[in-house]
Amino acid sequence: MKNKIALKLSLILGCMFLLGSCANKKTIVYYQNVEDVLLKESNDNKFETRLRADDLLMIIVSAEDPEAAAPFNLMNTMTTNPNTPAASGTMTQQLYLVDGNGNIEFPVLGTIKLGGKNKEEAVSLLTKQISQYITNPIVNMRIMNFKVTVQGEVNKPGVHTINSERLTLAEAIALSGDLTVYGKRDNILLIREIDGRRVPIRVDMTKADFMVSPYYYLNQNDIVYVEPNKTKINSSVVGPNLSLAISALSLLVTVIALAVK
Repeated sequence: MKNKIALKLSLILGCMFLLGSCANKKTIVYYQNVEDVLLKESNDNKFETRLRADDLLMIIVSAEDPEAAAPFNLMNTMTTNPNTPAASGTMTQQLYLVDGNGNIEFPVLGTIKLGGKNKEEAVSLLTKQISQYITNPIVNMRIMNFKVTVQGEVNKPGVHTINSERLTLAEAIALSGDLTVYGKRDNILLIREIDGRRVPIRVDMTKADFMVSPYYYLNQNDIVYVEPNKTKINSSVVGPNLSLAISALSLLVTVIALAVK
């Protein structure tokens, strides 16, 4: 009789523990109201990358007359490898660094302010000024050091450098191997520099509303941090004391069994 009572109590307590640790679907599934949100999406949410300090830009000017365009391009540099028998090298395109005031030093034109402009505006400005010297110039621009940092409860945390100028929060999470089972999907921390200040922003990826917010696309140097959920926090507390908890539970079952004898 005692054994049966003890077994029943153990099963009840075990079920209560399992039920308490089960995750709610609403805290796990992404984009739960996606149909409602995207149907209301407007064209006002167009994303534009703005140039900022410390951006490294590749700017190449071309024209019908290559010799006329040559003075407006930085010279390529030769990088040699002394470890190879022939000391072979590779040509590397020099890049423009946007300084703290948002300026670059451009051949012939001198100091040009590009900080705060989007890519289209910057290309238009350069094209207009270069047109004073050569006919029909073509300006190509690319940000070469666009990167974001993803930390916390993801499978592959780290710094991601990409060759594109458009990276969504969802893509950054995917590059990090997605969230672990312990990641809080409804309270992701995004740290973004705005007007020289680092601003914390909270994003709920279980609701699709963020897809039409200014935080769907990431900016250069954004930091994404995924907090641990209660299950991870509780497990980190219980883990070191698991044997003690099991012993206490066994003692409790024994005491109750003796009490009902």
